[in-house]
Amino acid sequence: MSKYAVCNPATGEVVETFPSATDEEVAAAVASAHDAYTGWGRTSTVAERAALVRRVAELHRERAGELAKAINEEMGKALAAAEGEVLFSADIYQYYADRAGEFLADQEIELLGGEGRALLRRQPVGALLGIMPWNYPVYQVARFAAPNLVTGNTIVLKHAAQCPRSAALQAAIFRDAGLPEGAYVNVYATNDQIADVIADPRIQGVSLTGSERAGSIIGEIAGRNLKKCVLELGGADPFVLLSTDDLDGAVDDALSARTGNVGQACNGAKRFVVVDDLYDDFVATLHERVAAAAAGAPLSSLAAAEGLAEQVDAAVAAGAHLVTSGERNGAFHPVGVLTDVTPDNPAYHQEFFGPVAMVFRAADEADAVRIANDTPYGLGSYVYSTDPEQADRVASALEVGMVFVNGVGLEAVELPFGGVRLSGYGRELGSLGIEEFVNKKMIRIAR
Repeated sequence: MSKYAVCNPATGEVVETFPSATDEEVAAAVASAHDAYTGWGRTSTVAERAALVRRVAELHRERAGELAKAINEEMGKALAAAEGEVLFSADIYQYYADRAGEFLADQEIELLGGEGRALLRRQPVGALLGIMPWNYPVYQVARFAAPNLVTGNTIVLKHAAQCPRSAALQAAIFRDAGLPEGAYVNVYATNDQIADVIADPRIQGVSLTGSERAGSIIGEIAGRNLKKCVLELGGADPFVLLSTDDLDGAVDDALSARTGNVGQACNGAKRFVVVDDLYDDFVATLHERVAAAAAGAPLSSLAAAEGLAEQVDAAVAAGAHLVTSGERNGAFHPVGVLTDVTPDNPAYHQEFFGPVAMVFRAADEADAVRIANDTPYGLGSYVYSTDPEQADRVASALEVGMVFVNGVGLEAVELPFGGVRLSGYGRELGSLGIEEFVNKKMIRIAR
C-alpha cells in the first residue's frame, strides 16, 4: 500500500490513496525541472514569470474551497482556518509577482577607486527540491515556490505523505496558470528516492520545512553534495510577559498563540515565561480559560495525539502539574497547561506539537530572558511589556529569528520567517525570501 494517503484524522477513515512514485518517475521529474529551466530561467523575463505567478494567486483564490476541503480531510484543520491558509498563500504569490522586478533589479555597487562601474545582478540557479510538511499544506509550498518561480528557478516538490490530494491540486494550479511543463513538478517520492534527488547534480538546492531530525538528515545529505539548503525546523517559542495593563487580554493572546492550528505550528508560543508579580494571576486566569475550552479540531493523526499524550504523561510523572480541558478522544487532544516543570523534567527542553503549554515563573527581566533562551531552539518569540524600552531591550536579548511585541497573529507576507540554532537557517517570505536561491553575480565594467 502506498504511503501517500488521505486519512481523515477526525474519523480515522482512509479516504483516498495515491501511488508512490517509481524510480523512473522520480528521474523524469528531475529531468523535467532541469530541462524547463533552460527556457523558464534563462530566456523568460521577470515580467513574464511574474504574470504567470500572479495567475497562480488568482487560481488559489478561485479554488480556495476545494483546497480547504482537501486540507481538512488530510490533517484535520477546520474548514474556515484551511480556507484562510489558502487565501494567505494567494497573497504570497501576489506579493512576489508584484515585487519581482524590484527585488531582482540590478544593484549598483559604489566603486572606491578606478574607472567604470560595477553591479550585482540576481539570477536563478536552476532546479530546486522542496520538501514540505503536513501542518500548512498550501502555505508552506507558497513560501518556497513563489519567490523561486519569479526568480526563474524550477521546482521539484515532495509533499508530506498525508497531503497527496492538496499536493495534486496545487500542481494543477501551476499547470492551469500556464507555467511551462517542468517549471513546477509534484512527485510522490520516498525518503530513499529523495536522498538520490538531492545528490543529483541537476538539483541546485533544497528547502525543507520539518522536524529537527529531518533537518539533520537533509542538511547532511545536502552538505555532502555541496548543495545549499534552507531548513525551517522546530521551535519552543517563549511568550515573555513582563508587564501589562490588560492581563485578561494577555492571557487570551497567550492561549491563542498556543492553540492556533491546534498547537501544530513551529512558531506557536509554547513556553509562557511570566514575571513573579504577574505569575499567580496569569496562571489562575489561564487555568479558567483552559477549563472552559471546548474540543476543537483534531490533531493531524491518531499517532500525533498519542505521542503528545505520552509527552504530557512523562512530564507529570516527573513532577509537573497539569490542568486540562478534558480527556483525549482519538486524535482530539485537550488543551493543557503544565506548571512546575523543572530543568530536570524531560519536558523542559521538548517541543510540544499540540495544544499544551508550559508556564515558568521568572524573578525579573533578566531571569525571564535567561529562561526564554534556555532552549536548543531559536525560532520565534513574543514579548509583552508596557515599557517600550524594555520591550526593545528584551527583543534584542532573545536568541531567536523573530520577535513579536505586544501582539500575536501578526505574521505577514512581507515579514521574513526563520530561526537560529536547532530551528534551522535561512529565511522565507519578505525581501529576504527571494535571496536564498539566487546567483548574486558581480559584473565589473571597466569602460
